[in-house]
Amino acid sequence: MKAIENLDRFQYRGNGAFQAWLFRIAINTVNAHFRQRDMLSIDDVPEIESRHPQPDDVLIQKERFLQLHHLVHTLSPRRQEIITLRFFGGLRNQEIAAILHLDERTVASHLVRGLNDLQARYTEATPHER
Repeated sequence: MKAIENLDRFQYRGNGAFQAWLFRIAINTVNAHFRQRDMLSIDDVPEIESRHPQPDDVLIQKERFLQLHHLVHTLSPRRQEIITLRFFGGLRNQEIAAILHLDERTVASHLVRGLNDLQARYTEATPHER
């Protein structure tokens, strides 16, 4: 609805411009949604699909998902965006660069550093599981 309501604001700037504009609206909408909902509850986490998961395993996976969700939100806003688009949006670095109006190398750098930060923070938070 937001895209349709703001269609008169779209400015064509070449191939991929509409897609980038549409993704920007989607990103802003998702970010606004998560800003309004600071905390997820265990019930908000999607069900873990498996043929025969044990109840304990499902709970552990959900807890890890919540922990990862929290850790992603400790990153800078730019790295949060890039990691979200890459791993939850399934976009390639080139597509992310076009959407965020960044150089592809900048996206790659943020992605690598963000993942390194997440790994370090996860390791700090769960030292007994190494």
